[in-house]
Amino acid sequence: MNKKTNDEKVILQLQDLRHLQWTKIRHSSGTAGSFLKASARIRGERWYYKLSDYDPYRGIVGHECVNEIIADRLLTILRIPHLSYQLIHALVLIDGKEYETWLCRSKDYRQNGESKIALDTYYQMEKEEEESPLDFCFRQGWGQYISDMLLVDFLILNRDRHGANLEVLRNRHTKAVRLAPLFDHGLSLCFSAHDDRDLITIDPLADRPVQCFVGSHSAMENLNLIPKEYRKSRMLKPSETGDWADNDPLQSPSLRESDQDQIFLHLDEAVSEKRREVIWQMIWKRWKYYESFCNT
Repeated sequence: MNKKTNDEKVILQLQDLRHLQWTKIRHSSGTAGSFLKASARIRGERWYYKLSDYDPYRGIVGHECVNEIIADRLLTILRIPHLSYQLIHALVLIDGKEYETWLCRSKDYRQNGESKIALDTYYQMEKEEEESPLDFCFRQGWGQYISDMLLVDFLILNRDRHGANLEVLRNRHTKAVRLAPLFDHGLSLCFSAHDDRDLITIDPLADRPVQCFVGSHSAMENLNLIPKEYRKSRMLKPSETGDWADNDPLQSPSLRESDQDQIFLHLDEAVSEKRREVIWQMIWKRWKYYESFCNT
């Protein structure tokens, strides 16, 4: 590759981040391996760093950080509020050993005076008798947020939307309560395929078991929980010729085949062409399924 060009999302030049101190967090899904996290204060702002799947014997073997950027860009296209990530080509130090890898970075999303609490904990504190997590969230006025979450988790087959991967932010000054921007999309797409040879087993429309605090273990079945008024899709309607035509796309965010270039911009060094192809087929086919679902 010739002269490297960064954008606001992808830092291609190798950065020396060996000063970061990493904390090991076990997979919440129960699978082997760890995610390593670190934080640093830069010009008065707190930033958080995350590595892909790490194994003490094999090193950094996962692609979760790339998945974060792909999900970030997908949510931007669909105009779904979310936590913004950067993908950084970096040199890190773990247990005295150097690694050249790709990591992701995000800024602290809390405003002054805000504290955070896991949604499952907040639900237990504030729910009505026999109220489900889904009904609780809609009663709180979070219907669009939850609907958007169910959609994106279907599109990327997010396996890890447990009750702590949704956070409630409470402001001690104003007493206002809000949900944190959607975050943590690493355990998605084809994350379990560490090697390109494993990609041949990926079925783009497979409905693998998922964790979903407000829904079921089926990302596909969870689409049924999205009320019609909250669906993000170009709803089709009959035209004067009798054919089906799109509504105004400016009013209904939609995914197009041309968005593939934007989603994978500057990722050719971080992820193989084969993996990019498999990921795009997964996102695109699942989007077409969702459009068909909405128009049925």
